Amino acid sequence: MTSLLFALLLAPPTPQANAADHAKALAASQQLLHAWLRHADPKTLLLPDRVDRPQRLYTPHNSGADLYPYLIITARLTDPALYHDRMMEMLRNEIRYTNVTRAVPGNLDLTTGKLGPASLFGAGEYAKDGLITVTEYLGRTPWTTRMIDMIAGAMDQAPVDSAFGKLPASDAELNGDYLQVMPRLYLLTGDQRFLEWGRRIADAYLNEVLPGNQGLPSMNWNFTTHTGDTTLKLRDHGNEIIVGLVLQFALEAQLGSPRASAMQPILKTLLDRLLASANPDGLFYNTIDVRTLAPIDSRLSDNWGYLYGALYGFYQVTGETKYRDATIRVLKNLPKYRNYCWEPSGNAKTPALGSFDGYADTIESALYLVNREPVPEALDWIDSEMKVMLAMLRPDGHVEDWYGEGNFNRTAILWALMKSQGLRAAPWKPGLQLGATRDRDALTLFLNQPARVEFDFARHRRVLNFRANIVRLNEFPEWYTVDENTLYQLTPAEGEPLVRLGAELIAGVDLTAGTWTVKPLPR
Repeated sequence: MTSLLFALLLAPPTPQANAADHAKALAASQQLLHAWLRHADPKTLLLPDRVDRPQRLYTPHNSGADLYPYLIITARLTDPALYHDRMMEMLRNEIRYTNVTRAVPGNLDLTTGKLGPASLFGAGEYAKDGLITVTEYLGRTPWTTRMIDMIAGAMDQAPVDSAFGKLPASDAELNGDYLQVMPRLYLLTGDQRFLEWGRRIADAYLNEVLPGNQGLPSMNWNFTTHTGDTTLKLRDHGNEIIVGLVLQFALEAQLGSPRASAMQPILKTLLDRLLASANPDGLFYNTIDVRTLAPIDSRLSDNWGYLYGALYGFYQVTGETKYRDATIRVLKNLPKYRNYCWEPSGNAKTPALGSFDGYADTIESALYLVNREPVPEALDWIDSEMKVMLAMLRPDGHVEDWYGEGNFNRTAILWALMKSQGLRAAPWKPGLQLGATRDRDALTLFLNQPARVEFDFARHRRVLNFRANIVRLNEFPEWYTVDENTLYQLTPAEGEPLVRLGAELIAGVDLTAGTWTVKPLPR
């Protein structure tokens, strides 16, 4: 079925339908937020990794990376007082109780108060999976400066010797974590250390690991013997370095550096081999043999879209359309994978569907891509699979009782913001419905009750200083964005229109219930 025919068979979304979906997603996210806060440590307010076991352990690579950041964003959307008070006190206490050396945190036993050694793994995961996301969506906050000092402190302690300088690790996951953070921190701060550190990690892979490993990363590489294994994991805990290398390439291209032209053919070989390893529908296997590209673990990766984000980012920089075409192709094939068990788990509410976390990651994967390529099949698939994931939430506000439930909120909020085209109520409250649809530069929004509405803006440019909106893992995609210095007319179904600057819309505008049309005025 062609995309055009598929689109004709689907009823077009309405702002009202999108508003109902938006409300469902935020209600579920708010429920999970308050469920977790009930388990906070009384002294530190920090959250344990799990609530179904006697041991109460806080770790920066689990609770810090995957849970706390998405509760921060949930609070910002649904309870600003909680965001400014409780979430900020958690940050104060995290710094007070978990810092070990140079802002690098360690694991904290919440029962005994015992603090473990400095964890570079914890710092890398906390930054890449959590703090960078808070910055991507909320801009420069105290969590941003926490991340800057933490990563700088970690790199000053980098333990692995290489021909290119000290590296944070010898494995693809942690080096990839740091490499995904460095371009953002360099553009945010202008601090040359982050540029140098990013280039150091990239050079180690471009000039040693990839040439020595069939053009693909190695899960583990010995930088002393210059040898590694011949396996590559294409899901979490392995694919991070590929995403990081393409983001570093995008940075070098933006800087006009000759490094970009040197990187391009190496990355092209990597991405071509990656595509050659996919299944007939374009999805990736969990683990492959880099020599033969045959699957070692033939289950499908729920992180397929992270890698297609890298492929699409390469297209955005180079204009090579084969990588865009490959992305569109996999999006069109997604309806074949309805109710798919992405991540088998004994803790799953419905074993046949597997863990909610597989749904959270695969839907997240698709959301990054449909933001750039709104393929009808993929949009319909996202909606159907979100219904599956939201149904996994228990009445007590938990899903599977572990830190990964933050990913449930992450994906629910990503979907909610797609349904509102990036608009957010200030704040959202139960019963409030806000939805929108877009037709080129015109937006139609629906409110079922009066609310103050905040519009989105080009955060990739205004906050992060990327010239192009390159696909980035752990971003919050931009949907309908307003320009700060452009005038917009907001016209209600009944009544007089309003004229406001984009900057005023970003700060928030009070709107009555009903349908509104938003258009930029001619310059």
